[in-house]
Order: sequence, then C-alpha cells, then structure tokens
Amino acid sequence: MQVDDTSLAFLTLPNPLNDDIKENNMATAQQFEDLGVWQDSREMVREIYRVTKQRAFQRDFGLRDQITRAATSTMSNIAEGFERGSRKEFIQFLNIAKGSNGEVRSQLYVALDLEYIDEKTFNTLKDSALKLSRRVAKFISYLQTYPSNSRVRSSRKP
Repeated sequence: MQVDDTSLAFLTLPNPLNDDIKENNMATAQQFEDLGVWQDSREMVREIYRVTKQRAFQRDFGLRDQITRAATSTMSNIAEGFERGSRKEFIQFLNIAKGSNGEVRSQLYVALDLEYIDEKTFNTLKDSALKLSRRVAKFISYLQTYPSNSRVRSSRKP
C-alpha cells in the first residue's frame, strides 16, 4: 500500500487527542465523528443553543445568531477539514475552527455584560471554550510534527 499525504482515510492519533477511542495507546479516526475535538465542539454547540433559548437572549437576534453561528462554525470546520483529505487543508480548517471558538468566547463576554447569562454560566462556557481551544491547538501541533507517512494510510489500492 502506498502512503499518500493527500488522503486522510485513516488518521491515527495519540489517545490524549481522542481519549474515547483506545487501541494500543493509539486511536484511529475513520470519520470526523471519531475525533474528540469534534465531539467537544458538538457539546459546545448544544450548550450555546441551550443558553440562547433563554428569554433575555431570544430578543437579541444579532448576538444570538452570531454566537450560535460561531459555535456551529467551530464544529463544522473540524468536520470539513477532516473530509477534505489532506493534512495541510485539515490544519487550515482546524485553525479556522480555533478562531471561531475564540469568537464564541468573545461573545460570551458580551452576553455576560448585557446580563443575558450569569457569572456561573459564563465561567462554565468560557472554561469549556478555552479547553476546546487548547485541545485544537494541541491537535494542530500534533498534525504539523507527526511524520506524515506513519499517520496517514491511503484508502486507494496500489
């Protein structure tokens, strides 16, 4: 089987990046849903939508739309980058996802300042967003430094 850096048919990850798939201290992601960073971003989307359903938030269409779009963008860019197939594009989309996640954090401050959310909710969501941001950054670093031929196996037959 020939190794091809343009194909991410199988992506082998160390467990700290994806701690819910365990296989000899390594994890193999065959689809974006297997990625821990995507799963974390999905949870963030759920929480942002839950919070924005509250009465005070519902009247601020602009902020509600912006924060839900940014949270969804984080999750979607992780998925799209994985599906693109090349490591370079995947890293590019992970960087975009990290930026969208930063946008969510910034908008949480606006929600707090406008008293749409209380301090406890703010801190919980901000901490989750920071954790996700650090995890995406570690994932990017891993993808940039890990030897491409050991990590990516082509799904094409020779």
